[in-house]
This record gives sequence, structure tokens and C-alpha cells, in this order.
Amino acid sequence: MSSIDEIRDAKIRKLKLLRDRGMNPYPAESKRELSLKEATDSFGTLEKPVRRGGKKEIKWISGRIMSLRGQGAIVFVTLNDGTGHFQGLLKKDILGDKKFDFFNEVVDVGDFIEISGSFFTTKRGEKTVEVKDWSMLSKSLLPLPEKWHGLQDIEERFRKRYLDILMDPEIKELLEKKTEFWDTVRAFMKEHGFLEVETPTLEVTTGGAEATPFKTYNEDFKLPLYLRISVGELWQKRLMTAGFPKTFEIGRAYRNEGSDANHLQEFTNMEFYWAYANYQDGMKLVEELYKKIAVDVFGKTKFETRGHKFDLAGKWGHVDYREVIKKETGIDVLQTDFKEVKNKLEKLKIVYNGNTLERLIDSLWKHCRKQISGPVFLTGHPKLVSPLSKSMPDNPELTERFQVIIAGTEIGNGYSELNDPLDQAERFEAQQKLLERGDKEAMMPDKEFVEMLEYGMPPTCGFGFGELLFAFLADKPLRETQFFPLMRPKNLE
Repeated sequence: MSSIDEIRDAKIRKLKLLRDRGMNPYPAESKRELSLKEATDSFGTLEKPVRRGGKKEIKWISGRIMSLRGQGAIVFVTLNDGTGHFQGLLKKDILGDKKFDFFNEVVDVGDFIEISGSFFTTKRGEKTVEVKDWSMLSKSLLPLPEKWHGLQDIEERFRKRYLDILMDPEIKELLEKKTEFWDTVRAFMKEHGFLEVETPTLEVTTGGAEATPFKTYNEDFKLPLYLRISVGELWQKRLMTAGFPKTFEIGRAYRNEGSDANHLQEFTNMEFYWAYANYQDGMKLVEELYKKIAVDVFGKTKFETRGHKFDLAGKWGHVDYREVIKKETGIDVLQTDFKEVKNKLEKLKIVYNGNTLERLIDSLWKHCRKQISGPVFLTGHPKLVSPLSKSMPDNPELTERFQVIIAGTEIGNGYSELNDPLDQAERFEAQQKLLERGDKEAMMPDKEFVEMLEYGMPPTCGFGFGELLFAFLADKPLRETQFFPLMRPKNLE
């Protein structure tokens, strides 16, 4: 078997031959008249002779060569242009010796070519173009992976995602479905009167979530900045004060944290904000949205992922944050302390991060949630772990917050937004103390946001979820559902 270098050298010789014979191997223009899908869809018409003279119509099609099969004076070629596949038949007696032999001399699997000819059906019933002429569009210099084996190394698959997609139709279909997923979300929000907005991705102060941010620097302003960790939460709330009643944004968020099947450093989220609504209203809308996604994108409501089975149809249940933890561990999160929670985590052999009560309680909850298949709404969150959520009127230590739990994981988070400026200032102060104690995920205080609240923000419900929902419904690791997940370069390994 030839090495990659030997194959490349042979292809470069063919490249030179193309140029020597006067054919540009990388032209800017294509004579293509039909996509391969269009050729397939209109084949019945194309196959019939044109009325004048009884001759068949000649059309140009193009694409990448996925297979070549030669049988003496004939060659079968299969093209792929991203819209579909189509077969071409080159005959020596039709093309002529010169063009036919030149084709065999310089063309390889992986090359992009264009062919013109008449359409017919083979004896095996395959839609085919009988080639009258051909030209090169882009000469490949490296070989494609084997058709039946593709890229076997997982890391290599993600580094060369373009080949992974090309050689595996299921991956291409998955990524197309993900685009459909976000199209469905966008259409749903607009149908319900929400205005799509854009908010900054570079921030002086990160807000809207508890996560470690990426740091950068603005040379013009001489200003340290952060990549946002939420999709404009504090900015969209400003729009509520500005008089917009309903807004949403679909965009990228960045968190400088670890990677696993459910977490990446860069991902797409959607967040909406709804004035004059509360968390109860939010739950009704979110349930409707998730059901819409399930039916329109996946054509079903029953799913199985991460060892859990769940059905999004029907009325969703509710579970209480405090009660679940108390039932599973015996700890009341409103009447505990750092030492008790830490001892319980160690007794249960739960790996935890952080050195604050907030982080330890969060670790305890993540252990307890694993058995919940859902879909359910989690409510009754303590104020301690909800710095932007409005408190319950009958119990100020709990908040009007809700999370969607599916397959043992939170797949969406929302609340009645805190709009009391004095309360918000106090909670920011508490978060600042956590930062000073080394909690990198604590929320940064935002004085300008508090000032905005002092001008008045109406009662508002906010909610956000990310592409993790799509990954769960597709039963795939999160990075499998991204076009180009971040990878460590080989030279740094």
C-alpha cells in the first residue's frame, strides 16, 4: 500500500499534467446548470427527448467524485455536491479517445469535476448522465478515507470534521437536524411575539450565570474584558426596562471549564425574557416549546438517552429541590452548614469542587438528580444558589426559580427575575465575598445593572437552555453535535 506522501506526489504529477494540457485545475467558474438534487427531482423531464429534432437535452452537473469504476472503454463515476448523489457514464466512443484517456490519466476519487451530457436510465434502473464533455473544478492532493471505514480515531474525526461529515451521512444528517432544531426554536419564539435581539459577547463584567469566564483585552480602550458566560441575561433585562415586552437571543456562550459528554467551553444557548410574566407563565411556555421541538424536529415525544427513558408528551410533573435532597441524603439545605454538607459528600464519595456552602450544596444536588428521568420541573431552589431570582413571598429563603430535568440533568433554567434593586445589590455583595474567597464561578457584581433596576424593571420571567437539549434528544455526546468542537492542536500534545 502506498504511503500518503507517495499518493500526494502522484496527484501533484497529475496536477502538473492538467496544467501542461491547458486545463485549469482550480477554475473560479463552473458551468453547472443543475444541482444533483435538482437533476434527480427533474429526471423524468430530462430523460425525455426535446421536441425539436428528437434529441435529449444536454445539461452540466458537478460535484466531488466519490467512486470510480472502470471497465475498459467505459467508466462509471459517482458525484456528490452536498445536495445528493448522481452517476455519470463516460464512454470512449462518445467522448473520443483523447478526452477519455485524459480523464483516466488525471482524475481521482476526491476530485471535483463537472460533466455535461444526456440523461438516461441504465438496465439496472440507475439514473445516469451519458457524458459528452468534462472538466476539472478542483484537483484533490490527499486521498479520502476509505468509504466503509472512514476515520476510526475519535480525535482525528473531530480534527478533520469535514471528512467525518463527508464520509458519514449520519453525521451530516445529525448536523442538518441541529440547524432545524434552532430554526424551530426561533420560529416558535417569534410566533409567540418575542423579538430576536443581539447583545454583547464581550463584557466588562460577566453575569447571568455562575461559571469561570475566558479573559481577553481591548487594546483600543486598554480594558480587560471577558467573553460572556450567558446569552445576554443582564442585557436583555435592560431591554425590559427600555420598554421591550418580549425578547430572545440565540447565540454563543463561553465558559472556561472542563469538557465532558454534557459540557463544552463554547456552545449555543437561547435565552428569552418576558415582561409582566412570572416563573409559572415561563413553565407553561417552556413545556409547549420542548414538545414542539420533539415533534417537529424528531417526529416523536418518547426518547431514550444516558440510560433514561422519558416522554415529553402529557402534563409534566414537579419536584422540590429541598425535598429531593432531604429524601436522598437527610440534609435540609435551609438548615445546614458547610461542615455537614462536606461530611455527607465525603461519606457518599461524591467528587466536589469549591470551598463554599453554595458549591457543596450544588454538588449534593447533582448527585441526587441522577435518578430523575423526567421530564419534570424542579422548583423550590434556595436563595443561596439563585442570586438573580425573586424570593418566594411566603418564604424569602426560597426563590421563584424552575429548571427542566431530563435524564438526570438540568436542561433549562429560568425564574421570576429579581427586580428589587436593593435586594439585588445585597446578593451581589454576597457573590463578591465568594469571589474574594476564591470561588471562580461566583457572579461578578454589576453596579450599572443595579442602577438600571433603580430606574425600574417590570415583573419579568427569564429562561435559558442550550444545545445540550438537542444532544439529549439525539442521544449523542454534546461535542458530537457540533460542527467543529474545539480540539487541542497536535503540536501541543
